Amino acid sequence: MRPIDVSEMMTRAVYTVLPEATVSEVAKLLVGHAISALPVCDASGALVGIISEGDLLRPFTESKALKRASWLNLLAEGSDLAPEFLAFIKQEQWTVGQLMTHRVVTTTEAMSLSGLAELLTTHHIKRVPVLRDGRLVGIVSRSDIVRAIA
Repeated sequence: MRPIDVSEMMTRAVYTVLPEATVSEVAKLLVGHAISALPVCDASGALVGIISEGDLLRPFTESKALKRASWLNLLAEGSDLAPEFLAFIKQEQWTVGQLMTHRVVTTTEAMSLSGLAELLTTHHIKRVPVLRDGRLVGIVSRSDIVRAIA
C-alpha cells in the first residue's frame, strides 16, 4: 500500500468566515453545510483563527452565565447599566473574533497520514487547516482520515 498524504484526503472547497461575523451567522453556516468548524480569515484571506461548535457553546454554559450575572451585579451596584453595555454582553451579539481559537495548528499538503494522525492526537484537535505558501487551500478532519483508511 502506497503512502497517503494530506493532499489526497483534504476537503478543498472550504467555507470560511470573517472575524466580524456573529454567533448566529456562524451557527447557520455550520448547520446549513453540516460541518463542525470554520476557518476564520481576514479581509485579505489570511487565516487568523478557527471557530468550532465547541467555541460557540462555551459562552452558553451555566458556569459562564453565573459568572456573568455576578459581574453584572457588582458593576451595577443598584444602578442601571448602560444599554450599550448590556447589548454588548448579550451572547447573540458576540462575534467570531471574540470566541475563535486564535492559535491554529496547521499543516501542509505534503504531510503523511501518520503524521497528520499524530498531529491531531498530540494537540487534541479534530481538524487542521491546510496551508500552501501561507494561504488556506483546504481542511482535513478526523473523518477524512477514516475515509482514507477505508
